[in-house]
Amino acid sequence: MTRLLGLLALKTVVAVTVALVLGGSATAHAQIFTWREADGVLVVSDTPRTPGLTAVAVRGATAIRATRVARPPNGQDFSAIILREATRHGVRPELVRAVIQVESAFDPRARSPVGAMGLMQLMPGTAADLRVTDPYDPEQNIRGGVTYLRGLLDRFDGNEELALAAYNAGPGAVARHGNQVPPYTETRNYLARVRSSAGSPLASGLADAARHTTIAGRGQTIYKSYEVVNGRRLLGRSAPDPAPRG
Repeated sequence: MTRLLGLLALKTVVAVTVALVLGGSATAHAQIFTWREADGVLVVSDTPRTPGLTAVAVRGATAIRATRVARPPNGQDFSAIILREATRHGVRPELVRAVIQVESAFDPRARSPVGAMGLMQLMPGTAADLRVTDPYDPEQNIRGGVTYLRGLLDRFDGNEELALAAYNAGPGAVARHGNQVPPYTETRNYLARVRSSAGSPLASGLADAARHTTIAGRGQTIYKSYEVVNGRRLLGRSAPDPAPRG
């Protein structure tokens, strides 16, 4: 009887997930493949498992992953907020979208078993530090999440992989392992899923070979030039803004 109940429960989970994966249009002809990842989470896909296939979160189902990227619910488009905050903080918009996809599957009401909240899954203490008064408000959550991610990128010299490992496991865990990705299965799976959604190598850090940031001060702008070498951001020469011509 126990085995039968277990099989029925699994069939129920698969049926629900098929509807999620296929947008509610599952038919009797759809072939579904299932397997479990290293952390025990069930993956449901319409594609056979291959070495390069990575799973992503399913909106509203923390115990299930799929191999198709979820789309924001109807009527909710966070693109403008993502682009604005990413541009303001010098973070790739694709990276922000990938973090939201993996963290919450674009569900602004998502809440994890350990209390992480909203689109970018901010912990209560982190939200408070970032002055996010309502973690379930998409605007506040994305602003806080991107600000936090920018701080991690600065801490780890622009290395996206280390910043994301810290986003998942905490900056202390990365530091304790010699500023390397901690050997945690959950963290490594997390990086693989973000990498799949972000669409570019995480270790490359900043997207451009050289980035310039401006700092306002005493009537002039100072340009700081950075060069990315092997995923590490190296400070170059700084120079004041040239005087206007004419």
